[in-house]
Amino acid sequence: MPRRFIAIEGLIGVGKTSLSRLLAKEWNARLVLEPWEHNPFLSAFYDDRERYAFPAQMFYMASRSAQQLALRQADLFEELIVADYIFQKDRLFAEETLKGDEMELYDRFARMLGTSAPKPDFVVFLDAPTEVIRSRIAKRGIESEQVIRASYLDSLRSRYYALWDRYTDAPVYVLDTSQMDYTDPETRDKERVLEILQGWLDGRPVPGAPQPYKTPDGASQLTLF
Repeated sequence: MPRRFIAIEGLIGVGKTSLSRLLAKEWNARLVLEPWEHNPFLSAFYDDRERYAFPAQMFYMASRSAQQLALRQADLFEELIVADYIFQKDRLFAEETLKGDEMELYDRFARMLGTSAPKPDFVVFLDAPTEVIRSRIAKRGIESEQVIRASYLDSLRSRYYALWDRYTDAPVYVLDTSQMDYTDPETRDKERVLEILQGWLDGRPVPGAPQPYKTPDGASQLTLF
C-alpha cells in the first residue's frame, strides 16, 4: 500500500479529473484515472442503454479492479497516490443501468474483484447543480457525453449520497465546485483547494474547511465549500 492515498469523486463534468491532475502535478503524486475513455462500448451505451449497459459495465468493473489491485501492490516508498474514483462507484452505475439476471451476475463478479480495492485516507466528493454540470459537459465537447440527460445526473447524485450515508472506509468531504475554477490562474481557487486538502492530509484542518460528511456518531451533515 502507498503511504497516503486520496480519492476524488463526483459526477461527470464536475471537475474531479482536473483536480486530480492538479494534485498530482503540485504534489508530485502518482495519478490514477478511471479508464472511461477506453471503453469500446461507451458510445453505443449512450445511444442504446438497454442493449449495451451490461458489456459497458463489465468492462469498467474489470478495468477498475485491475487498477485497484495495482494500487494495493504499489511501491511502499510511494509518498502519495491520487485517484479520480473509488471502486465502490462502479456499483452506482450498475444500479442505474442493470437489472434482473444481469445485476445478479454483475454482483457475483463485483464481490470477488472488490476485495482488492485499497482504502483511501479520505474521499473528496465534488458537487455542483445539475445545470452547471451540463454546461461544463457541453463546453468540453466530448461527443458521447452530449446525450446525457439531467434526470440521469440527478439520479446518479442521489445514489452517490446514499453511498456516502453507508460508507465507512474513510472520511468523505463534500466540496461545491459551482463557483470554483482551480484551473484558472487568475483566481485563488487553486491555492485555497490545495490548502484545504493539505490540511486534511496532515490531520490539521485549516479554518473554514468543510467538516466530514458524516459526524462521529454516523449522522450525515452536508457541508459545502
